[in-house]
Amino acid sequence: MSKRVFILVEGQTEERFVKDVLAPAFFGRDLYFYPTILVTKRVKDGPNFKGGVTTFAKFRNDVRRLLQSSGDALVTTLLDYYGLPTDFPGMDSRPGRGPIERVTHVERAVAEHLGNPPNFVPFLALHEFEAWLFSAPEELPRVLTAMDKLPQFAAIREGVASPEEINERPQFAPSKRIATLFPSYRKVLHGPTAAGRIGLDRIRKDCPHFDAWIKRLEEFVVA
Repeated sequence: MSKRVFILVEGQTEERFVKDVLAPAFFGRDLYFYPTILVTKRVKDGPNFKGGVTTFAKFRNDVRRLLQSSGDALVTTLLDYYGLPTDFPGMDSRPGRGPIERVTHVERAVAEHLGNPPNFVPFLALHEFEAWLFSAPEELPRVLTAMDKLPQFAAIREGVASPEEINERPQFAPSKRIATLFPSYRKVLHGPTAAGRIGLDRIRKDCPHFDAWIKRLEEFVVA
């Protein structure tokens, strides 16, 4: 029997990632994804425009609409942890430990705020979508035909245990590192393309928080 996943995504980049990379990986298991872009997008601003969460109240409204129409579907999210509004549940009580502990603390708080619906799995990309592009450092320079930048790009990856540890400080966030190194990078165009070439398996291997989310989706398939 086929199953459905309603997924609230941050913007066009994440929507393309779901359609082009995530969904095909589950076609053979009869699991189908229905991405919905947040209706509370920021005003369009330049080629790297993305949507984004402006307040928790607006995010909550979007999630509740999905839950109300979900039936037996799973509802999940694909939003960046970097730049998350400070009014989200759990943001002001994050533990002072590692980034995975901090982001899972916020995810749990969001679920609790909404009453822990059994078919709701909040997920925040740590620290943002672009972190996954560091999983195979050769792919993004290849997509951008800028292989001369590979050593610098690979050095960023080698400086951390996991791409998910490339942190949330504005000047060091994954997207900022990429924009500085590759001025021609266009998020919606190049991000999902590079992620598709890297592949889910490689991203899962390097990014434990992302891997844990995929495992939850796999568990839903067989539940």
